[in-house]
Amino acid sequence: MIYLYILIMAVTTYLIRMLPLTLFQKEINHPYVKRFLHYVPYACLTAMTVPAIFYCTANPISAAAGFAVAIILGYKKQSLPVVALFACVTVFLVELIPL
Repeated sequence: MIYLYILIMAVTTYLIRMLPLTLFQKEINHPYVKRFLHYVPYACLTAMTVPAIFYCTANPISAAAGFAVAIILGYKKQSLPVVALFACVTVFLVELIPL
C-alpha cells in the first residue's frame, strides 16, 4: 500500500510541475500577470512560515518576540544566519522568563 501512496504523490508532483510548462508555452507579456506571478513565491513562503512561527514555541509571547526581532533585522538587511540566530536567541531568552 505504501508504494501506491508514493506513486500517487510522484504523479501529483510531476503534474504540478509539468502542466504549466505544457499549457503556457508563450511568454507572458501582460504586466499585471507578471507582477502577480512575481509575488507568488513570497506569499506562499509567508503563508507556510508565519503560522509555524507562532505554534513552534511553548509560549506565543516568545514566538512574537522572536518574530519581531527577525522582522526588524530583516528590514535592516541583515543576512539570514544573523536573523535566524538573533531570533532564536530572543525566543530562548524570553522562554527563560517565568510568566
